[in-house]
Amino acid sequence: MELTLSLPYIVLGFALLVMFSSPAGKALAHAGFSVVFQPAGIVFAQMIVNLPFSLRMVRTAMADVNPRMEFVARTLGASPFDTFRTVTLPLCRNAVISAFVLTWARGMGEFGATLMLVGVTRMRTETLPGSIYLSISTGNTDTAMATAMIMLLVSAATLVLANVLNGPSHATRVGGDA
Repeated sequence: MELTLSLPYIVLGFALLVMFSSPAGKALAHAGFSVVFQPAGIVFAQMIVNLPFSLRMVRTAMADVNPRMEFVARTLGASPFDTFRTVTLPLCRNAVISAFVLTWARGMGEFGATLMLVGVTRMRTETLPGSIYLSISTGNTDTAMATAMIMLLVSAATLVLANVLNGPSHATRVGGDA
């Protein structure tokens, strides 16, 4: 699962293209799961590229939860699901939300795997990075610059949100216990 973190995304996209162009991939397409050069492929490529990043961040957040808190909840009769829902998840809520916000921001700029799997067709499989690519390749630098500025502003807002969510609580900032 984490192999995609170390692969260049263009290579990952090529591997997906080869996989979905194989007889098994063609059988999936006949069964209704068509991703090659289809808008659904954008979602699939984004998921393959970004899911390991998100899982790693969530796993780290959950590993930081003090196991004694979960032990106490289980000792008091809470089921494993209730312990997760009322102890573990609230303790790492902000980190989990931050992981998904950062994963979304990272996915917004992904280009390589999406380009290889679905191509870049205006108004069909065009993503923001694809729009910049198409605009530059057609000489429309104004549109490319506007799209890049939108991505920059959204990325900056996302980073601020992630930092606010991962920042210390008010009690910790004023010297108390969180």
